Amino acid sequence: MIVPMKKVAIIIQARDASSTVDRVRSLGVLHVEHQTAPRGADVTALRDDLALLDAAISIVRQGAAPAAYAGPLREPDRWKTAALHIVDSYKRLDQLREYGRALAQRISQWEPWGDFDPQALAHLAGKGVYLALYQIPVKELRRLPGDLIVRELFVSGGTANCAVVSRKPISLAYREITPPKNSLRYMQNRLAENEKAIAAIINDIQRHARSQEVLVRARNSLAKELESLEVVRGMGAAGAFTYVTGFIPKDATDEIRETARREGWGIAIDDPSANDQVPTLIRNPRWVSTISPLFRLIEILPGYRELDISLPFLVFFSIFFGILIGDAGYGLIYGCLTFIFHRKMARRGARGSNFTLFYVLSLSAIAWGVMTGTFFGQEWVLNAGYKPPVPFLNDQNGMQALCFFLGALHLSIAHAWRAILKAPSLPALSDIGWIGILWTAFFLAKTLILSDPFPGFGKPLFIASCALVIGFTNPQKNILKTIGEGLGTMALSLMNNFTDVISYLRLFAVGLAGVAIANAFNSLAGMVAPQGALGIIGSIVIVSIGHLLGVVLGPVSVLVHGVRLNVLEFSSHAGVSWSGVAFRPLRVK
Repeated sequence: MIVPMKKVAIIIQARDASSTVDRVRSLGVLHVEHQTAPRGADVTALRDDLALLDAAISIVRQGAAPAAYAGPLREPDRWKTAALHIVDSYKRLDQLREYGRALAQRISQWEPWGDFDPQALAHLAGKGVYLALYQIPVKELRRLPGDLIVRELFVSGGTANCAVVSRKPISLAYREITPPKNSLRYMQNRLAENEKAIAAIINDIQRHARSQEVLVRARNSLAKELESLEVVRGMGAAGAFTYVTGFIPKDATDEIRETARREGWGIAIDDPSANDQVPTLIRNPRWVSTISPLFRLIEILPGYRELDISLPFLVFFSIFFGILIGDAGYGLIYGCLTFIFHRKMARRGARGSNFTLFYVLSLSAIAWGVMTGTFFGQEWVLNAGYKPPVPFLNDQNGMQALCFFLGALHLSIAHAWRAILKAPSLPALSDIGWIGILWTAFFLAKTLILSDPFPGFGKPLFIASCALVIGFTNPQKNILKTIGEGLGTMALSLMNNFTDVISYLRLFAVGLAGVAIANAFNSLAGMVAPQGALGIIGSIVIVSIGHLLGVVLGPVSVLVHGVRLNVLEFSSHAGVSWSGVAFRPLRVK
C-alpha cells in the first residue's frame, strides 16, 4: 500500500540551520521540499567534485582487473588528485583509441599500394621525374600515351590501381589518388607506438583501482555534505528565522513532534494539498514485495494519489510468464540459474528476497509446462504417451478463449478497484458500467474470432453498461452536460476497451510460437540423429542451439508483452500513470 503522508514545516533560528539538518538526518523520516533552488559557489563546487568522483569511479570499475581491488589503500586525503589523473588519463585513452582507429583504417587503405616514401616523390619531381597514382579502368590502359610508364600495382573490381611515371607533369582524365603524407612503414610504427601508449594508460588506470574504496568513501562523504548544504540553501527565510519543509510518513508524526519539543523547534504538520508533489512510499507484506525488483528494473512508481497495483501485478505477471514461456524445461533452467546466482550473491551479503520473484516465475513456467505437456518442446512429450492434466490448454480455441477471459478479468479488477475507492459516490457506477462493457467485449471477441454464439443477455448488458457510463462518468445538475461528457468519454474509450481485451491474445500467439520453435529444432535434430556418430553430434548441437535460443528470448518476450499488459493496459484502466516521485528522506547512510 502507498503510505499516507503528512506535510511538515520546521521553523528554527538561522544560526541553527546546519545542526538542525544533522538532527533531522538522524531521524531519517523527512523528504525535503526546497523552498528555493539551492545555489552558491560552495554548492557548485561540491557538485563538480561529485561529478569528478563519479566519473573516476566509473572508469576504474570498467578497467580494473579483479585482483587490483585487493591492493592497499593509499593517500586517502589526495582523492581529488587521483580522480583528476584517472579522468584525464581516460580522456587521453579515448583520444588514442580514436587516433588508432583512424590510423588503422589509413594503413588498410594503403597496404595494397605497397610501401613508398611520399617525400621521395617530391625529390624525383625536382629531378624531372614525375610519378602519380591513378585508378584507371583495365580496358583503358592500352589507350594511354606511349611516353608514359604505367605499372599496375593491383586490380580491384575492373579498375587498375597504377603508378604512372613521366618526364613531364602528368594530367590524365582519370581519378588521381593523393599519396599519404607519411610512408606505410611510418604509419605502422606509429600504430604500434599508439598501442603501447594505450596499454600503458590502461595499466595505470588498473593500478589506481586499488584506491577505489577511498574514492567511494570520498564520494559518499561529499554526497552527504552536498545534501545537507542543499537543504540549508533551499530553506525558506522569514527575518531571523528559517524553515525547512517536506513530507513524512503519517506514522512518524509523533516522533518528529517529540523531537521538535526537545530541540525547541517550531513545527507545523498538516495534510498535503492537491497541488503538492507528494513522494510515494510503498510498504507491502513481504510476499507482495516480491514484485518490487521488477519495478526497480523498469523504473516505474505510482503517484502518491494513484493505486499501488503490486498485488495484481505480481499475480497476473506470474501467470503471463508461465503462458509466454510455456515450457517446464525452460522453467527448470531458470530456477537452477536463480539458485546458482542466489548462492553466489548470498556469499557477498546480498539479500535473498531479491531472488524470490525469479523462483516464483520459474515455478509458474514449470507449472504451465506440466499442465500442457511441454518439456523442451511438446511433440516428443505427447508422443511418448504423456497426458496433460488440463488438455483444453492445448486446444487453440480453448487457449484463445482463456486469453480473452484473462483480459476481461484483469481489466475488470482495475475498474472494480476504482469503483470501491469512489463508493459511495455516484461516479463509482461508471466503473461498474465499464466492467459490463469489458465483458461484452469478451463475448464479442469470442463471437468474431472463435465463432461462438453471442449470448442473449449480451445486448441488454451492453446497453445498461453504456447507460451507466454516460450517466455517471461526471454527474452534474445539468443533465445535458452530464450526458454530453458521458458520450464524449464513451466515444474515446469504447473501441479501446474492445482492443484491450483482444490484445491479451498476444499471450497465446507468443507462447504458441515458442513451442513451435522448440518442436522445429527437436524435429530437425531427430532427422539428423540417425546419420551415425556425426549425426548424433549434429543433433546435440541443433537441440542445444535451439533451446538456448528459447531460454534467452523467452524473458525478452515476457518483458515486451507480460510487462506491457500490466504497465499499459491494466494501469490505464486503473488510472495509474506511473508519475510517482520516490520517497527519499534525509538519513544517515
